[in-house]
Amino acid sequence: MLRNLLFLFSALVLISSCTNDTEQTAAQAPVIPMQDFFRNPTNAYFVLSPDGKKIAFTKPVNQRMNIFCTVIGSKDTIQLTNFTDRDVQGYFWKGDKIVYIKDKGGDENFHLYVIGSNGLNQKDLTPFEKVNVQIVDDLVAQENELLIGMNKDNPELFDVYHLDLQSGKITLEARNPGGVSQWLTDHNGNLRVAVQSDGVNSVILYRENKNTPFKQVLRTTFKEGVQPLIFTFDNKNLYALSNLNRDKSALIKFDVENGKELEVLFEHPEVDIDGIEYSRLRKVLTSADYSTSKSGQHFFDPIIKGIYQDLKKKLGEQDEIILTGHNQNEDLYLVRTMSDKTLGTTYLYNTKDKSLIKIADRAPWLKREEMCDMKPVSYKASDGLQINGYLTIPKGVDAKNLPVIINPHGGPWARDEWGWNPEVQFLANRGYAVLQINFRGSTGYGRKFWEAGFKQWGKKMQDDITDGVNWLVSEGIADPKRVGIYGASYGGYATLAGITYTPNLYACAVDYVGVSNLFTFMKTVPPYWQPFMQMMYEMVGDPVKDSVLLHEASPVFFVDKIKVPLFIAQGANDPRVNKAESDQIVEALKKRGVKVEYMVKENEGHGFGNEENQFDFYGAMEKFLAKHLGGRITQSATQPE
Repeated sequence: MLRNLLFLFSALVLISSCTNDTEQTAAQAPVIPMQDFFRNPTNAYFVLSPDGKKIAFTKPVNQRMNIFCTVIGSKDTIQLTNFTDRDVQGYFWKGDKIVYIKDKGGDENFHLYVIGSNGLNQKDLTPFEKVNVQIVDDLVAQENELLIGMNKDNPELFDVYHLDLQSGKITLEARNPGGVSQWLTDHNGNLRVAVQSDGVNSVILYRENKNTPFKQVLRTTFKEGVQPLIFTFDNKNLYALSNLNRDKSALIKFDVENGKELEVLFEHPEVDIDGIEYSRLRKVLTSADYSTSKSGQHFFDPIIKGIYQDLKKKLGEQDEIILTGHNQNEDLYLVRTMSDKTLGTTYLYNTKDKSLIKIADRAPWLKREEMCDMKPVSYKASDGLQINGYLTIPKGVDAKNLPVIINPHGGPWARDEWGWNPEVQFLANRGYAVLQINFRGSTGYGRKFWEAGFKQWGKKMQDDITDGVNWLVSEGIADPKRVGIYGASYGGYATLAGITYTPNLYACAVDYVGVSNLFTFMKTVPPYWQPFMQMMYEMVGDPVKDSVLLHEASPVFFVDKIKVPLFIAQGANDPRVNKAESDQIVEALKKRGVKVEYMVKENEGHGFGNEENQFDFYGAMEKFLAKHLGGRITQSATQPE
């Protein structure tokens, strides 16, 4: 729940060399066009129809990802959507129809649409202004019905509605009594569990059926608790994640009626459990997911384990293998491969004859052999805490005296993981070593590590990043005079904090939709975050009680310390980090006569989604970093193909 609520935050060219560029060797990768890292995939997000006869997928049309559909075995495709302003953000099958979501200009007020797989009868099912929609239950057994959440009547609260896809009729199913952030149905589509918060305490509410009232079954602080996942297949208990009386979240079976843990199904000694997979058809849990230095699975089900073993024999051990979907009979599976060096390939796997058919590469223009290794690393923070992260070294050069980009993640209640990252590969291709840091406060490493980041914005969380720079220098990897910092969302905040509180550490900085003033940030969060502000105050700081702390942790009040070149990018419609966060620090720097590059996109929100805007941003960043750190660059860096 917390992760969903508070996550603040993704042609041949002539090559010109800069003064400090590392001399190119035969083993060094060529300078790859910037657009190749950030252009839309040729085909992506494949989804099987319930009957297994069709596949829907997205592909770019006029630089926007639109939905297509094809009959398996046919070469013909039907284009279902034709948006020119914004990508389709997500979709799923409902019978022979496609249901999808899309916002306007990055405002995150998602509307829900439906269209037939023949391209007919498209309809906006939630045509309401400034209203966001969530899927509560796709009601698989009922072809024309959904349960959705909307903040239509109160922008702070999501009520549950029954939606008839055929008529478009919306009927209130359950009124949010206040603070409910999660609704859960049983396997028959009955709404029976709600997770409620007053901002500090979390409560699980339960009812036997819709004719009985919800009752409180468990009350905890937000620091610990039980996160319901799904009902057990007899609809009596819950499968859930719990960190009650333990540091790392474990997968448990939970007696929801009596609010008691029944048994631990799986736990990992090093990290939290992230989630589960299950078979709706066979009514069994299949696996538990977690992430150490790389992602892992614990299998409960021999059938799914056997499928993965067969796929590894066919595809090898080089890439991660993910089952991304299946038909209702669970005899056809979509399979995707992915690694740190490739966006991967999608396949269709038939469990009956064990055949594996390649469907499409996501980015065939990128060559695996030209990409760089993302290697897990760890170091000790100044207070002795172990910090984990990932280091990517440019291909074909020694890991010595390199220009470096420190790349703190967003969130901050999130974590970096091993896998494909276009920004990291782009920067490494330009000659920069890239360090990603899971500083204290990052999720996945247990409650103690997470809580160690409370009220530590600009303090120990920032010290962990500083310690990462010092570690790279002590190892001889980083040239101390050529260290830059770049991050988005909280990573943008950490960027501003880095050049404010440790002004001698960095040579330049790039802030992408980052927080500059914790007071104004707290006042401009989306309305549906308001019920959880007390939790934010405990994790970040209370604007009244902790005013001194927040002032000290707000870079905008210390711009006189900034002395290195700064580039800021911001979406005008950002609902999470308001544009004023970037405006005010730019204005403060201008008053001091300090030049700062400032890019604003009027049709974007929390990060740039439209391809041409990404090209503008990364092209400008490429030039900025090359100028101040001496990396490689292409003459066509800012020009689309």
